[in-house]
Amino acid sequence: MGSTSGGKKKYINFRSRQRANMSFFIVVMFFAVFGIIIFTEIFLIDERGRGAGVLVRHGSLTYHHRQQDRDYDDALQSDDYISIRMGAVANMEDTVGALLLGRPAAIPIVDEEPGPQSSKLLTETQLPPYPAHVTPTNGSWQNVNGTRFKFFVFSAFFDNRKGQRSVRVIGATKTRGPERVWCRLWYRTNESNVTTFVSRTVQAKIKVIRENWNLKYSACFVLCPLLANQSVPASVSVVSKIKSSPTNLLTVINNYNDSGKPSNRFAVCIKPLHFDYNRALQILEFIELNRIMGVEHFTFYNHTIGPQVGCILQDYVDRGLVTLLPWQLNMLSQKEIRTEGLFAALNDCLYRSMNLYSHVLLIDLDEYIIPRNNETLPQLIEYLNNRLNTRTTGSYSFQNAFFYLQWGDDDSVYDSNDPVAAGLVTLKKTRRRSKLHPHKQRSKYICRPELVVEAGNHFVWEFIPGHGTLNVPPDAAILHHYRICEFGGDDCIKTASTVDTTAFKYKSKLVEEVKERYREFKVKCNLMELPPPPTRVFSKIMNILKSGQKTVR
Repeated sequence: MGSTSGGKKKYINFRSRQRANMSFFIVVMFFAVFGIIIFTEIFLIDERGRGAGVLVRHGSLTYHHRQQDRDYDDALQSDDYISIRMGAVANMEDTVGALLLGRPAAIPIVDEEPGPQSSKLLTETQLPPYPAHVTPTNGSWQNVNGTRFKFFVFSAFFDNRKGQRSVRVIGATKTRGPERVWCRLWYRTNESNVTTFVSRTVQAKIKVIRENWNLKYSACFVLCPLLANQSVPASVSVVSKIKSSPTNLLTVINNYNDSGKPSNRFAVCIKPLHFDYNRALQILEFIELNRIMGVEHFTFYNHTIGPQVGCILQDYVDRGLVTLLPWQLNMLSQKEIRTEGLFAALNDCLYRSMNLYSHVLLIDLDEYIIPRNNETLPQLIEYLNNRLNTRTTGSYSFQNAFFYLQWGDDDSVYDSNDPVAAGLVTLKKTRRRSKLHPHKQRSKYICRPELVVEAGNHFVWEFIPGHGTLNVPPDAAILHHYRICEFGGDDCIKTASTVDTTAFKYKSKLVEEVKERYREFKVKCNLMELPPPPTRVFSKIMNILKSGQKTVR
């Protein structure tokens, strides 16, 4: 009995020591893992502000060192931004010492593929030079060489807003897990009447634009951070590896000036024109009606347009009313990227218009924002500002109303002998669907570009903090959308409808302007003769044919 009791006690003591040893082992492992994490944070992850680099100038450095604006740093590190950070390997004290001694200092960049005799520590002077063989552009698709997947850049803008200070590049890349790239910021110098370029290299932060249908590629922002006191570079190249020779060169567009913010200046952004778009009368109606309503400038993107529309738009370009940019993006529309990469175009136009225009409309060629109580869009915005609280408004959203083209023409068409007046869709199609779409569904908007970070198709995705969207009541204005049934067939015209002739207030001026322009371009751009206005008998026959009947009653 005593022997059994002693053995049991020994067993209990053994289990206690075993548990104590296990607890000690767990504690040791915890601190070991914790230590590894801390070691990684210190030595392998870039410290705040260390990855920004310095500006190198012919073997000496002009050193810019100031902690970045905390709001900006927080913004770039938010969950919306995909950021891969590298370790800072340069000791700041050594860098400052080198600067004081006038020697080229190492910048905080790691060579990803160092040779056996080379150091991982690089300076700007060791990187490939300015790509003098590449023509800088302020808007055209260029390739980023060396990436595993397609990666293109289109344009670059200086963004000086609080929390956003950077060179913001419009690009297109892989939607999931975009590849790491670097910004080579180029600064122009002039010594002995010889212009040269020196660089400052920073790691880019990639923000994929939200609307992408989960396709393989998406429009994106490539963000090149700038320090608070850092000057604006002349151009930028985006490279896949530190030592890769730049194959693209984008002029950094800087629309900031000392003359103050623009007031009551309206512009329009249109997604890429494609399918050899060549509808001369439609483009004239769109431009001239919006000009009557107060729009000063239009930005178009040429994916594929026909010769007549190309000729017309070039005339408007020469008059300073239109910006027409090439849009040859090497990605399959609707299979690799959504609708010719339209979100890259919309956001390019947003930043291109920023600080030049106070308000920007993002609409399609078959859409018009029509005020109900005002003549012009500036009057509409003033009307809304006086009646509603718009102090924090960054965009004005307008509900969509379908004017289906399958519905019959307005009676006034049959009383006209003018082929121009009879051909203008805003005058001949006056029946619309009674029920409006809710905001954010088919709606379009007018935005204040300086308050927008990311533009979408039907609404703004991201504003500068503290701003948002005003849902405009339909008794103030709605979006007139002239199109065929959105789901095919003709069943849409069975929905409840009403006649809306609000656009008739522009009839006289619109017909006059379009007629004058059409006459001017008929010879210059080889426009076709417009068909004569339809008759009531012809319209009745066409309606019967559409309904499948074979006899006229």
